[in-house]
Amino acid sequence: MATYYPPGGFYFKVEFVGVTGADSDTEQRFQEVSGLTVEIEVDELREGGENRFVYKLPKRAKYPNLVLKRGLLKGTALLDWFNSAINTFFTVVIYDFKPSDMLITLMDEAGQPHAVWNVVQAYPLKWSTSDFRAADNSVAVETIELAYQYFERKM
Repeated sequence: MATYYPPGGFYFKVEFVGVTGADSDTEQRFQEVSGLTVEIEVDELREGGENRFVYKLPKRAKYPNLVLKRGLLKGTALLDWFNSAINTFFTVVIYDFKPSDMLITLMDEAGQPHAVWNVVQAYPLKWSTSDFRAADNSVAVETIELAYQYFERKM
């Protein structure tokens, strides 16, 4: 009988499809990805005379925001994309901003894709930087929070 070893969750890449300049290796490296979660919302139906349980009827799928973390970069294409979103969302000037599909790929030990998630129409909501503390010896980390429509696991 063959032994199965689940993959490690530390070897992955994040690709932004259609974002100019985001295809470089530096732009695809993140130290953390969270929010690949789907939950089915339900309506509870209480039937008169039935006190043992409540019927739970499915409504729709709910996807939380995607959160990406990485070391602070200089001159990043994703920051340009984020600034384009800010200029489009809150000004009268029309820019050519488009949400981006994303591919999050979990790699095996040989560098081959083990699992791929296709995130559809992601757009930035929040960009933050870790606190600076002179007493700590830590890396400056930027956090990018994205909203998206849904995701599909391809592999």
